[in-house]
Amino acid sequence: MCETCADYQGLARVRVKFMAHLVGAAVPSAYLCRPLSIPIGTIKATIVDTRSYKTRFANEASVTRAWHVVDADGKTLGRLCSRIAHVLRGKHKPDFTPHFDNGDHIIVINAEKIRLTGKKMTDKIYLSYSGYPGGQKETTPARLMATKPTAVIEKAVRGMLPKNRLGRAQIKKLFVYAGAEHQHAAQQPKPLEL
Repeated sequence: MCETCADYQGLARVRVKFMAHLVGAAVPSAYLCRPLSIPIGTIKATIVDTRSYKTRFANEASVTRAWHVVDADGKTLGRLCSRIAHVLRGKHKPDFTPHFDNGDHIIVINAEKIRLTGKKMTDKIYLSYSGYPGGQKETTPARLMATKPTAVIEKAVRGMLPKNRLGRAQIKKLFVYAGAEHQHAAQQPKPLEL
């Protein structure tokens, strides 16, 4: 390439010259920086459609939601729930769209066998407030596991999702079961890599 073609306008001239040779049109000599030594008929090139490089956003027509099953037996609560929240949001997909729910469905079994490290089972406190004076209640994971073992995983995952209508839609794709059985065999869920 000559010095004239080094600047922006020169590069545009070279591009015009090359495209004109592809279609076999005549190009003024002002646009040529040097003559081509290849005959016009032998040039084979693919003209790139720059519109194909646009960022693709997922929508209802393009999204495909898979079903995954996770066995929580012996898994650490926080590490498991962060992976579940990642898949519920759809961040594992190449077309992740922050403002659209394109995540997958997750089925968690054996929620009663989840593991908490340290003394969190007795020392961690879940607070809830009804909005009325004196309406604040507190409980521990140990008491919650005795009454509703699925709530520990649901609370942890809910805290890792957006706090808006998108997060409320994403949490509906989480199904937690205390035992080893679930009722989603018809969806043919696949084990999730953790």
